[in-house]
Formats: sequence, C-alpha cells, structure tokens
Amino acid sequence: MPELSKSCSPSEPSPSEPRPLGSGPACCACARFCSLAVALAIAALLCASVVSCSGTWATGDRTIEFTRIPPADTGSPDKLEQIEGRVRGARAGERVVLFALSGKWWVQPLLEQPYTTIQKDSTWKSSTHPGVAYAALVVNSQYRPPMTVSSLPEKGGPVLAVATVRGAAPKFPAKTIQFSGYQWEARQNSDTYDPENAWTDNRGFLHLHIVKVKDRWMSAELKLSRSLGYGSYRFVVRDVSQLEPAAVFAIFTWDDFGPSREMDIEISRWGEPQDKNAQYVIQPYVVPANTARFAAPPGPLTYSMVWEPGKVSFTTARGIASNRRSDIVGEHVFTSGVPSAGNERIHLNLWVYGNKRHPLQHECEVVVEKFDFLP
Repeated sequence: MPELSKSCSPSEPSPSEPRPLGSGPACCACARFCSLAVALAIAALLCASVVSCSGTWATGDRTIEFTRIPPADTGSPDKLEQIEGRVRGARAGERVVLFALSGKWWVQPLLEQPYTTIQKDSTWKSSTHPGVAYAALVVNSQYRPPMTVSSLPEKGGPVLAVATVRGAAPKFPAKTIQFSGYQWEARQNSDTYDPENAWTDNRGFLHLHIVKVKDRWMSAELKLSRSLGYGSYRFVVRDVSQLEPAAVFAIFTWDDFGPSREMDIEISRWGEPQDKNAQYVIQPYVVPANTARFAAPPGPLTYSMVWEPGKVSFTTARGIASNRRSDIVGEHVFTSGVPSAGNERIHLNLWVYGNKRHPLQHECEVVVEKFDFLP
C-alpha cells in the first residue's frame, strides 16, 4: 500500500482504517439497595463507553460540548467538515485537540496543525476529515498529539478532559445494491466517490467504475451491510491485468469502530509500471512480513480468503472455482498479526492512487461476477 499522507485521514481505507459505543423488611431493604447498586454500576459503565451519544462529557471541572457535529462518513483525505463546540471551565493556555475515527483515531485537521483555540466566550471551531465518530480533548501546553492512536488517551497529566460523539446521520440514505444474494451499501462522498459508479447488470454481475467528472476522478466503493466474521470468502473477478498502474482494485475488511481489522487483496502497481500488480496484506503494511506481492495474470480469476482465529490464508487461481494446484497463481498464509473478528465488513473498491509520475489516464472498470461466503 502507499504511504499514508499527513492529512490526518486514511488516504483510502482504500481508501480504507479504526468503534464507539448496561421476605422480611430487612431483606426488602437489602434487595432495594442491591438493585440501586446494580443500576448505578450499569450507569457508570454506560458513561465510560468509548463514544458518548449525547455529545457532552464532563471530566473534572471542565465540560466539553459539541454544538456542530459532522456527518458520519468513511475517512477521506480530500474532504473537510466543520466541527464546533464549547468548553466550560477552561483556563488560560489550554487548547482543544480533535480526532476523527476511521479505523483508528486520526488527529485533526492536520498533524502540523493539531491545536484548536478556545475563544474567550468558551467556544471553539475547526475543520475535520470525516469519520464515524469524533473526539475533543482539552489539553495543556505539554501535550503533543500523535498522528494516530488506536485508543484515545484518558484524563490525566496534560490531558484535562475528553469527550466523544458519534457522527451525525447522513443527509441522504445510502444507496444499496443486491449482489450475489447480499445487500451492499455504496459509499457517498461528493468529492471522490459516486454511488452511481457501482451497479449490477441483468446477469447479476457487479460493475465498479472510475469516471472523470470535469477535472476530478470519481471512484466506486461498496461495503457489505453486515459483518460475517470468520469463514471463507471468495470472489470471481474478470480480467484486471490491464488496469493502469495508478488504478487500485481492492477487496478488504474494515471495522469502522476500530481497531480497523484490515486485511486486503489489492490489485495495483501503485503507479509503477514495472512492479507486480497484486498483493495480500494484513495491516500495518509497513511491517515487511505483512505484505506478499504476486502477479495477477490475464483472464478471470478467483480470489479467496479463509479467515480463522490467528490465521488467514489467501489464494488466487485462474478461472472459476478451480481446485487444481496448477491453476493457483498466488497464495500466502499469515499467522502473525492476524486481527480477531469484530464489527468488520467486507469492502470492494476501485479508486485512483495519486502517483504524480504515472497518473491515471483513462476511465476504467472492474467486473465482479460472484461472491460467496461459507462460515
């Protein structure tokens, strides 16, 4: 995969990457006391959940409130939304640090600009890349935020208060597609993704397109409407060997509420014509042992992923459902760093990798004939 930019949002999850959120008088008194204790314990657990549903979370003598919440969306380095709030009880020199959740928490809006000023009237406002949830921290001058974290810091030391909130509901319902007996949701992002770039034909084959609109490439992405967990995943895909070097077709798992649980089958040369055109990946890809590259030949191919606790096996074979060893063109087994099952969903996307030396030149299409799953 390409190196992530410092835009504080995954270049793609494909993009894609990281989730938020229960018989005498003495005996009767004891029962009432126990019921009250249980209720208080449940309330305490709810208040300690990762994501607050109300948008307000008081910590110590400071209270953070969100007054403008961006829509929930998959992370995108090309899109910014406004986010606003107020801090009650803040002191001079304290600031807000924002994070957006997309597989993991990304500092916002930029690694080089991580601090948001608290105004004299206690309000704050900034911009953020999209996420499924958002977080605001009140910090003192000693806090140095990282680009990403798998979990938010707790109150203590330079972190003076923490609040989280789910992203607002999208203005328009997601477009859904029926493919191979499953319901899929199309990604909607007016800057880089168009839900109309994904559809099925009269044979039931799925088409994903990259289309140029004015001066911008518009990509396509679908995600399964539910998580399937451990099991055998298989995709029959038409010839992808002729994709331009800057085009990326990916089959991957992604958990919006983190950890990302990302595992990938990626067809791309990442803009380098001489490179092999395919790879299997478990994240983080920067670990050398987490990537296995191979060459996807011309013709229809069947891509398989068998996911078990602590193990994932990838196979690519010529044709449709071939069991002959001679038809296998790529295979790899990972037994280290394999994510456990959670809330991940399978995604399919076709998008553009921004290689300046070899940019995309033409519109392109990938056709997926079939998907099946066995638990």
